[in-house]
Amino acid sequence: MDISIQQNVSNLGLGVSFPNQSRNYSTYDENRTSMLVNAKEEALPYIDTFLKSANTEEQVTDALQVLDKMLDNGVKGIDKMYPTLSRFNDVTSPNVQVLLAGIYRKTLVPDAFGPLNKMLLRQTFMPNSPFFDPTEEIGGAILDYLKYQSDINKPLVNKTI
Repeated sequence: MDISIQQNVSNLGLGVSFPNQSRNYSTYDENRTSMLVNAKEEALPYIDTFLKSANTEEQVTDALQVLDKMLDNGVKGIDKMYPTLSRFNDVTSPNVQVLLAGIYRKTLVPDAFGPLNKMLLRQTFMPNSPFFDPTEEIGGAILDYLKYQSDINKPLVNKTI
C-alpha cells in the first residue's frame, strides 16, 4: 500500500472551489491531482474505495476530476469502475453531471448511455446551474456514444475479405 496515494485520496474534496459569478469552472488542488494522475493504475483501487463512501459534492467532484485527467493521460481500467461511478448517475449537481459525462464520453461504457440521457432531460427541463451549461458536455457525450455506435455498425464497403 502506497501511503502517499492513500493520503492524497483521503484528502480529496479539500480545497475545492465551485463555479461562481466570476468563474464558470471549479478549481482543485493541482498538486494532489497531478500526484494521483502520475500514480496511474496504482491509484484506481484507492479512488474506487473512496468514491464508494464519498458523501459530499466536493469529495465526489474532486475524485471525478482526477479520473477525468487520468483518462486524458491514458490510464486504463477506469471503465471498470462504472459500478461505483453509477451511484452518482441520479445526483442533480451540475458539477457532478458534467464530470460524469466527461468520463462516460471517454470510456463509452454502454450502461452509461441511459443515465446520460436522463441527465440531459433533467438539465433541459429543470436547469440548476447559473454559472455554466451542463447540457453542452452531457449532449456531447451522448453524441459521441451515437457516433461510436454508428461507426461500429457500418458495413464493410470496398473492403476485400
